Amino acid sequence: MARSLSLKAYMALAARAPQRPEPITVPRPSGELIWGHATSLEKAAALMQLLHRLQLQRPDLALLLTTSDGIPAPDHLRDGMIWQQVPPEYVDHVEHFLSHWQPDLCLWTGGYLRPALVTQTAEEDIPMILLDAEESGFEEARWRWLPDMSRGLLELFSAYFATNANAAQRLRKLGVAAEEIEVSGPLQQGGTALPCNETEREDMAQDLTGRPVWLAAMVQVEELEVVTNAHRRASRYAPRFLMILVPDDESDGPEMLRRLRADGWRVSVWSEGEGPTETTQILLADTRGEMGLWYRLAPITFMASSLVGGAGGRDPYEPAALGSAVLYGPNIGRYLGAYSRFAAQGAARIVRDAETLAAALGRLMAPDQTASMAAAAWGVATEGAEVTDQVLDLVQDTLDLMEAG
Repeated sequence: MARSLSLKAYMALAARAPQRPEPITVPRPSGELIWGHATSLEKAAALMQLLHRLQLQRPDLALLLTTSDGIPAPDHLRDGMIWQQVPPEYVDHVEHFLSHWQPDLCLWTGGYLRPALVTQTAEEDIPMILLDAEESGFEEARWRWLPDMSRGLLELFSAYFATNANAAQRLRKLGVAAEEIEVSGPLQQGGTALPCNETEREDMAQDLTGRPVWLAAMVQVEELEVVTNAHRRASRYAPRFLMILVPDDESDGPEMLRRLRADGWRVSVWSEGEGPTETTQILLADTRGEMGLWYRLAPITFMASSLVGGAGGRDPYEPAALGSAVLYGPNIGRYLGAYSRFAAQGAARIVRDAETLAAALGRLMAPDQTASMAAAAWGVATEGAEVTDQVLDLVQDTLDLMEAG
């Protein structure tokens, strides 16, 4: 593979690692492994959904997910998914990474190409597909001192998906043939419905007939007072109002239960085999694996971990994909783009304290309000399905050809 002078100079510098790579302790899964690189949490979520759909047809497929420097591991990795920080831009570290994981295919999102990593991946004959290419991901200013760097790296990819016409134009300026670029729109996470036990859902729905229900999901201990105060206020207008309370960390369940009972709430505890009774005010759903059930039962979901700083918010696509209207707090930095899309379509509403949360709950008790907001949320959650289908077909074809060859 011929390299540009800029790339040769860069790789010479990248050969001088200051220290040896650390051992990778997680074993490589057997079977096919797709490596996806994400330059944001939103792109990581989109890659995870893409793999989930692939796994429906290729059950043994695994995903290695790397994220750019400074981006943490995504929430709620599914089975068959492994997260690792992207290796440093030194040849020894990159070779160690590729030797350990031996990916069958690389899906690189956004841009911001890492020359040593991309170059070594190509030298290992690992096919690379560029997804969600953005104009900002190929700023010429980044490579003024190595002017042909982006051009040389882009030649190593086998397919190109651009988010818009401007991104496609930037790729063409960098030497990618126009006929090789698919202007697909952004690769978005979309909504994948979390599973649940249907018999359990039917039984609980029957028990809750006629009762208004809302879900406070992924609640931090520091947020408990706000959500319970909001529940108390809203219950003045609907005395049988039931709150399903899901701690963000299930180990916080005992402390939350202690505080709830000290405040006089009538609580049923799911982990103790208790379902909601006619007099239950709060169902403490303090186990894992039932979020699909709670989202289905509650027409209104407040996505917590968003009222306090540092938690970063939680994924709005989960409730939206199951027809629940979405409320959220102001601290959603990890999912800002997703919430912005929902809010712009009237599919999510921000609250800031107990008073505004109670007011939002009160408005959404009207069935037409809830239905309108939930329908808008579903619309946002299903956007981007066409892009995902295109990428799925290409990935399937690539893996099939490799398997046949």
